[in-house]
Amino acid sequence: MESRDRKKRIKRRLYHALLWIISLVFFSPILWMLICSFKTKDEILTIPPKWIFTPTLQNYIGLFHRINFTRELINSTFMSLSAVLIAVLVSFLAAYSFSRFKPKGTDLIMFILLSMRMVPAAAVVVPIYLLYAATGWKGTYSGMILFYAMFSIPFSVWILKGFIDGVSPRFDETAIVNGGSRMHIIFKVVLPQVRPGLIAAFIFNIIFVWNEFLFNYIIGGKRTITVPVGLAQGFTVGGGIQWEFVATLTAFYSLPLIIFIFFFQKYLLVGMTFGTVRGEV
Repeated sequence: MESRDRKKRIKRRLYHALLWIISLVFFSPILWMLICSFKTKDEILTIPPKWIFTPTLQNYIGLFHRINFTRELINSTFMSLSAVLIAVLVSFLAAYSFSRFKPKGTDLIMFILLSMRMVPAAAVVVPIYLLYAATGWKGTYSGMILFYAMFSIPFSVWILKGFIDGVSPRFDETAIVNGGSRMHIIFKVVLPQVRPGLIAAFIFNIIFVWNEFLFNYIIGGKRTITVPVGLAQGFTVGGGIQWEFVATLTAFYSLPLIIFIFFFQKYLLVGMTFGTVRGEV
């Protein structure tokens, strides 16, 4: 019996060790990016790589002294948060309607919503550009926020509908019997029970909007330029690549999202299973 338990412990430790190795392999590019952000350009290009060096903060200081960087960072933060919050709110209300009222053709509508997210971005660039140019939304904050919210809603509806389906309609019936309004049911009864789903939808959408490049480059303007587009436009000087700028900006821009996802990673599994796996959330 002791021998069997010992074998199980060894297998478990080997399994955990393998997971750590795989995680470190996938994390190694991020680690290398962070290390390079504290190196000078000559140290970054040194072959073989220089592992022992004197870290410098000049790259980060220079980053904030670059023209337009602060505005690009504010644009990324403002448009990401605004678009995702709008998308989550609209998706929650739509998901509640689909879950509780079950309009005719709900399954088809849900399939179409999910299919919209599967369409390659390049396939809709031209019609989106023509639409924005014709309506005057091109290069405006409201236009970009509306686009990001529109693009985030379909997948959010899918996630949140799975959560709301898991909330018994008896809660709604009890609230109605006690004189509760529909808004009271939605925001006071149902919403607290699907909070993990709201967080999961927020995480998935913020990842997309925070990193989005193509549409901001095509239908954005000088006022609405975000960090990914700024990186693409400013990483070369005089025909040469500023590797220290690339490493520093990428590390700085990625770190907030990495930290956020690390603390809320348990909600990712819940979101990917559309609320069917709750775990300890």
